[in-house]
Amino acid sequence: MKNILIIDDEEKLRGLLARIVKSEGFEVLEAGDLKSGFKKLEQNEIDVVLCDVKLPDGNGVDFLEKIKSHFPLVEVILLTAFGKISDGVQAMKNGAFDYIVKGDDNDKIIPLLYKALEKSELQKKVQKLEKRISDKYSFDSIIGKSKALEQVIDLAKKVAKTDSTVLLTGETGTGKEVFAQAIHENSNRVGKSFVALNCSTFSKEILESELFGHKQGAFTGALKDKKGFIEEANGGTLFLDEIGEMPINLQAKLLRVLETNEYIPVGDTTPKKSNFRLIAATNRDLKTESDNHTFRSDLYFRLNIFEIKIPSLRERPKDISPLTTYFVKQFSDKTNKKQLQITADFLQKLETYHWPGNVRELKNVIERSVILANAEILTEDVLPYEIQHQQNNMNKTLSAFSMQSIEKLHIQKVLNYTKGNKAEAARLLEIGIATLYRKLDECHIQ
Repeated sequence: MKNILIIDDEEKLRGLLARIVKSEGFEVLEAGDLKSGFKKLEQNEIDVVLCDVKLPDGNGVDFLEKIKSHFPLVEVILLTAFGKISDGVQAMKNGAFDYIVKGDDNDKIIPLLYKALEKSELQKKVQKLEKRISDKYSFDSIIGKSKALEQVIDLAKKVAKTDSTVLLTGETGTGKEVFAQAIHENSNRVGKSFVALNCSTFSKEILESELFGHKQGAFTGALKDKKGFIEEANGGTLFLDEIGEMPINLQAKLLRVLETNEYIPVGDTTPKKSNFRLIAATNRDLKTESDNHTFRSDLYFRLNIFEIKIPSLRERPKDISPLTTYFVKQFSDKTNKKQLQITADFLQKLETYHWPGNVRELKNVIERSVILANAEILTEDVLPYEIQHQQNNMNKTLSAFSMQSIEKLHIQKVLNYTKGNKAEAARLLEIGIATLYRKLDECHIQ
């Protein structure tokens, strides 16, 4: 039931209005002055206030401003015996839903009341939605308590309150977009647009149009003007994922936007402005690529104002257990299954796997496992073959507990992960390429 507060010092008029409102099925609270009216607001969940303008302890127009500052979702309809244009204008400026004259506009009160309630209800729904979005993308929603993850979250929290460009680096599937969203939700731009574009998804021509927009007739198929992501992000945050895939010529245009906040849509000649915060992400080594002239060094230095490297799942194995619990609940709910119990063997297999696809791969594995589970428990037999049999493969590889055998196994796992790329394997092993080739000969690895 909706609660309506009526504030009026004329008891008979207040009682008459209360009876009219009650006849519509609403709960009515009454107050004879502003002080007692404000107490009612503090003690009850009020939806709409019907307030007289002239009261013994103050003016309803001024009181309206106080209501809106403390209870922004409450709608206020002001009632006056003597309509003054200046009061009406000020009332609307202070946030009144409407301003009406008693007696002359009595037939308007109930229709206005329903409209005010509709607006109040819509505002509450929007607030709940915004809270859900904020909770979903808050730093507290990032699952894991490992030291490696906590250090990264701490860095992200510090940069979030600034307008600095952020470069998120790390392997595919580590959650770079989750961090980008969390930085936006904890920034001064919260409530504004968060626009995400994956640079690897489009061809060079389409990417330019998606990023900068285009004018009608700029190219075949451009049937009307189109806003680009840069324009959509005005006032908010632009997240460019896989920025290492952006063609060189577009990199130069992006650099100009970052330096001047100006851009020109495809097929246009008039510059436009957009004030946005850039967060970029990549799984590539942009420093090496800029040294090799495959990525613009000036753009790299402009992006690399504040780099945050997101750790791989292998670097934070302690987080596998809480992540598993979270995903099991999520997919149990999604598939309308009772909360599944996780066996020790199931979790042990997950914790010893090397997770080349990181958190994204773990999420997919849990979804598959929940679907396949027949009973109310998750056992290792619902896991993919490579996760189930990893220990057997390890036992076959290790003929002894010698350091050479362990080293051989580790090198082989890294090579498997890099799909045979020896230069990348040497980088991950933090050894020179010549040292890697020597060890490959010693360990008889082809």
